[in-house]
Amino acid sequence: MATPVRARKRTRVALERLINRELSFLDYDARLLDLAGDETLPLLERVFFLKVFSEMLDEFFMVRVAGLTGQAAAGVNARSPDGLTPRQTLVEARGRVLDLYRRQAALWAEELCPALAAEAITVTSVDDLNHEERASLDERFEREVYPVLTPLAVGPGQPFPYISPLSVSLALFVADPDTGEERFARVKVPEGLPRFLPLGLRGRFVPLEQVLAHYLPRLYPGMDVREWSLFRVTRDADLEVSDEADDLLEAVELELRRARFGEVTRLEVASSMSQPMREELQQGLRVSDDLVYPLDGLLDLADVGEIAQLDRPDLKNDRWVPVARPPWNSIETAAEQFAAIRAGDLLVHHPYDSFVSSFESYIDRAASDPEVIAIKSTVYRTSDDTPLVPALIEAVERGKQSVCLVEIKARGEERRNVEWSRALEQAGVHVVYGFPTLKIHAKTTLVVRREAGRLRRYVHIGTGNYNAVTARSYEDFGLFTADEEIADDVADLFNHLTGFGRPAQFRKLLVAPYTLRQRLVEEIRAVADAAHDGKKARIRIKVNGLTHPEIIEELYAASQAGAKIDLLVRGVCSLRPHVPKLSERIRVRSVLGRYLEHSRVFHFEAGDHSIYFIGSADLMPRNLDHRVEVLAPVEDPALQSELSASLDALWSDNDTSFELDAKGNWERVRPKKDDRPRSGQQVLMRRARRRLSLARSR
Repeated sequence: MATPVRARKRTRVALERLINRELSFLDYDARLLDLAGDETLPLLERVFFLKVFSEMLDEFFMVRVAGLTGQAAAGVNARSPDGLTPRQTLVEARGRVLDLYRRQAALWAEELCPALAAEAITVTSVDDLNHEERASLDERFEREVYPVLTPLAVGPGQPFPYISPLSVSLALFVADPDTGEERFARVKVPEGLPRFLPLGLRGRFVPLEQVLAHYLPRLYPGMDVREWSLFRVTRDADLEVSDEADDLLEAVELELRRARFGEVTRLEVASSMSQPMREELQQGLRVSDDLVYPLDGLLDLADVGEIAQLDRPDLKNDRWVPVARPPWNSIETAAEQFAAIRAGDLLVHHPYDSFVSSFESYIDRAASDPEVIAIKSTVYRTSDDTPLVPALIEAVERGKQSVCLVEIKARGEERRNVEWSRALEQAGVHVVYGFPTLKIHAKTTLVVRREAGRLRRYVHIGTGNYNAVTARSYEDFGLFTADEEIADDVADLFNHLTGFGRPAQFRKLLVAPYTLRQRLVEEIRAVADAAHDGKKARIRIKVNGLTHPEIIEELYAASQAGAKIDLLVRGVCSLRPHVPKLSERIRVRSVLGRYLEHSRVFHFEAGDHSIYFIGSADLMPRNLDHRVEVLAPVEDPALQSELSASLDALWSDNDTSFELDAKGNWERVRPKKDDRPRSGQQVLMRRARRRLSLARSR
C-alpha cells in the first residue's frame, strides 16, 4: 500500500530537522571503526578501537534492535520524532550494519592482522603451527579445553539446545558412517578460556574455535563430520520491570533469569555456511531472514581485546599515571580534607586527576572520621574494587548512619548490583532500590559531620560512576562542596528517594525528572533573548547523547535568534547543524580519544549572565524525563575557567575528532595546512602535570 503524500511530506520534514537516533548510534560505531583503521595511531590502540566497535554493535542489537523488533512485531507504526517507523528504521539499520561488517572484516584481515604479524603477533590457524607448537596444542587441549566441552546433538529425545547469548558456537552436521544417519550438533566455544590461545615462542595465537574444529574427531569418534561452521546469537537484554512490583530486588532477579532466554535479535553466521545448515539454525532458533547476518572471517571481534591487552608498550600510547591534584596531594587527615572543602569548592577531572587520591581518600576518611555521623551515596555502576561499598560498611561498623541508593536496574550491571545490595544489607547498611519505572542515575554522595556544636554537610557530585576501574579510562568531573544550599538540595533528594514525600523546590540543583528539563529550556531561551537583543549569546554543551526533541527545537530557535552554539556530543546526536535558516550557527563535534569522553558540561552566556553546570544528565528523553539526574552549578570563577579551558582543548582537537554536517555525515577533523596534529586529551594531560609541578614549587 502506497504511503499517502501528506505522510511522506511529514516524514521528509521530520528527517530534515532530526537524525534518527538508532542510525546515529550506528554512525557513532562507524567513527570507532574509522579510528581502528587509522594508521597514525599505535597498533594495539587500533585493535582496542576494533574491540569497542564490536561491543557497541552488540549493545545496539541487545537493546535498540530488540525494542524496534518488538514494536514492529506488534504492528506499531507510530513514527519516531525523525519520521521513521520501527520497520523503516530496521530496514535502514540492516543495510548499514552489513556495510559495517564488510569494513570490519576487511580491516581485520587485510590491515590489522598483517600489521600484527609484522610485530611478531600472529593470529594463525592450527595448520600453520610447527611441530613443537602442535605438540603443545595437543597437551593444552587435553588438559584445559576438552574437559569443559559439551557437544550437543539434535534428534529423538534431544531437542534443539538453548543457545546462550553472545557466545560463539560451532554448528555441525555429523553422520554415522555405518547407518548413514545424519544429525545436527552444536559445540559451544568455552567462555572461561582465552579466545586467542597463545602457543610457542614465536608469538602465535590460534582462535579457540579453530582449535575445537581441529579436534572434532576427538569429540565425535567414529563419526563423519560432514560440515562445520560458526554462529553466534544475540538476545534481547533490556529488562522490563513491572511498575507494580512489590519487591524490586526480587523483580530484577526474576528478569535477569528471564533475560537469558530473551528473544533472538541477531543471528551471526559464517558466510561460508551452507544453506541447509543456516535453515537448521533459523528453524531451531525461530529466526527470520532479516535477523541473519553472514560474516566473513572471525565472529565476535570484541575478543580482540585480549590482543590489545598484550604487554607491548611499544605498540600502545605512553602510559598515563593520574596525578594527585592539589590540595589532595598534601591532605593527610579527615580534618584537613573537610577544611579544604570548607575553604572553597574543589574540582577534579578524571583520569587526569587521581580518583584514588580524591574520591577514594575522601570516602575512606569520612568512614573512619569520628566526627562524621552519616554517609549517603548512590551506586549505578561500580567495580569489584570500589572504595564506596567497603566505606559504607565500615561506617556502619563505626556506628554511623549509612545509606546507599543502589540502582539495580543499571543495564549490564544488574547482577553485580544485586550482589552488592545483598552484601550491604547483611552488613547493616540501609539499602534503597529506587522506583520500578525511574532509574536513579545521579552521582551524589552526602557526608554529615559534627563540627563546633553543629552539623555541617559535605557533598560530592560527579558526572561519572563511583567506579575505580572506569575512573582510569573514562573522562569525568567531580565537584566537592560545602555549599549549604546544594547540601540542602542533596539532602532533600535523598529523603525523597528513601521516603515517600514529593521533593520540595530545589534551590540550586537541576534535578530530573522534576526541574532539570524546564530549567535547561529557560537557560537556552535566555541566551536566545540575549542574541535577539544584540548581546553576547553563547551556548556550549558537552554530553554523551543529544536526542530530546524539545531541547533540539530550543537550540534551533536560539541559533535562529543569533546565538553561537557549540556542541560536543560523543555518541548519538539527532540534531542537524549548519542547516540554512535552521541551525546555521550550531557546530557539533565528537571527540574519540584514548579516554571515553563521559562528562556532561553545560555553559550558558546571555549578556552579563554566565553559568556552568556539571552532572549526570545527557540530553535524551530517558535522562530528562525518566531518570533521577542531577546537574550542579559550578560557581567559583577559577573552576569555571578550568571547565572553559577543558571545552576549548577538546574543540581544538584535530587528532581524533569528527564534525557533523547538515546531511548527517560525520567527517574526520584533519589538521589544516602547515598545522600539526593536536590531541585535546594530550593537552589536558600536560596541564595536569603542570598544575602539580606548580604546586610543588610553591
